[in-house]
Amino acid sequence: MTDEKELNENNESATVDASLNEEVKIEETKVEEVKVEDVKAEALTEEHAQTEEVKEDEPTSLPEHGPIDPETGKEILLSIKNIDITFGKGDRAVKAVKNASFDIYKGETFSLVGESGSGKTTIGRAVIRVNPLAAGEIQYKGVRISGKINRKLDRDVIRNIQMVFQDPAASLNERATVDYIVSEGLYNFNLFENEADRVQKVEKIIDEVGLLHEHLTRYPHEFSGGQRQRIGLARAIVMEPELIVADEPISALDVSIRAQILNLLTKFKQERGLTCLFIAHDLSIVRFISDRIGVIYKGDIVEIAEAEELFNFPLHPYTRSLISAIPIPDPKLEKNKVLFTYDPSIHDYSEDKPSLQNIGNNHFVFGNTKEIEEYKAIRDSGTTPKSITILTDEEKAKYDSEKENEEEKVDESLILSKPLHDTGSFFYSFISFLFVIVGGILWGVFKHNKYYRNYKAAKKGTIVGLIVLGAIILIYLIALLFALV
Repeated sequence: MTDEKELNENNESATVDASLNEEVKIEETKVEEVKVEDVKAEALTEEHAQTEEVKEDEPTSLPEHGPIDPETGKEILLSIKNIDITFGKGDRAVKAVKNASFDIYKGETFSLVGESGSGKTTIGRAVIRVNPLAAGEIQYKGVRISGKINRKLDRDVIRNIQMVFQDPAASLNERATVDYIVSEGLYNFNLFENEADRVQKVEKIIDEVGLLHEHLTRYPHEFSGGQRQRIGLARAIVMEPELIVADEPISALDVSIRAQILNLLTKFKQERGLTCLFIAHDLSIVRFISDRIGVIYKGDIVEIAEAEELFNFPLHPYTRSLISAIPIPDPKLEKNKVLFTYDPSIHDYSEDKPSLQNIGNNHFVFGNTKEIEEYKAIRDSGTTPKSITILTDEEKAKYDSEKENEEEKVDESLILSKPLHDTGSFFYSFISFLFVIVGGILWGVFKHNKYYRNYKAAKKGTIVGLIVLGAIILIYLIALLFALV
């Protein structure tokens, strides 16, 4: 019995020692893991410090003032420098904006005017960092805001640049009340001290845009188009930005409502020193609210000048065509008016490439060396280029009959000069790859008939098909040679 008790005691002591050893090993393992984690933490801290040192060279906030233009002595708030904006890739790439450059001074209204699809909205969306740039840069107060910037600077840009969109119905959240829509920016940037301060700011801006306090509890679908645009304007102004990008804010509104929105923008400009990039396609509207006007055609800035300077001396033919399109209040005169039509083929840029140049009086025009000299001569002479021609009733009738005869003589073959079905479909590349002879035929046919996108697709498929076919034949010959040897 005594031997059995001693044996049991020895076993129990051995078990206790084993458990203690295991606990010690576990503790040692934990200590080693802690040391490893400390080493990793130190390494991460060093990497973070290095990253912070790299980012110290980049600006993290916007300065109080922008650079001064040496020619005018005005503060430059926004600077567009040689920007290109491209959509799509490869053969399907479309360059919407080409080498555009202009400055916007603090406190002014700069209007960007052009036909639909000319690139006006594309530039506006690039300013608020929605559209990326393919080349060039955008500076705000001398600081680059295009491309990759740090998060703090990005928030400063959002805080200082706001946009009023073209379609008031699509730009408002239908599931949110007006109170929340207007307050969203205040919430995101914590621009109020307490709830009472937020309510006061919202009610004040609602009063300024001509809405009632009872409208704050309603939803966007309960308002008219003009009232919705006022809500969008209030949402932008309540942030107290320095720059507003107004993307055709009046194009979908009635004439009387247009005047109200324009008066609101003018009021905010006078009371708050607001700077505005106003985008429109109607020169008659922007003349009375703009300090300077830029005219854009198919991605090219063709003319920039002060409002009255542009209307008194429209030098570029496209600007003259826009001015001629402005309706005349007198119905008889409007009926006998002959529009000035812009024809891009009048320019010969095959050798002497055009650029935007200052011809004096802070008036910039797009053209080559020969055209710039002609524009300078016209401006120095002080003669206003003729944009509108008014005919008598007899002259108008004769002009209309001649125009009808010219239209009847139009060569029908010119209809296919720019084919509608020139899509460059992948189908043509695939067929040309499988059947290189057919691809070669398509290649020639499309090129002859000016289907250039289809021609490129067939050409690409044929070339790849020939390369693959040649590689297969080469491999077969090498295999055949080894078999004979």
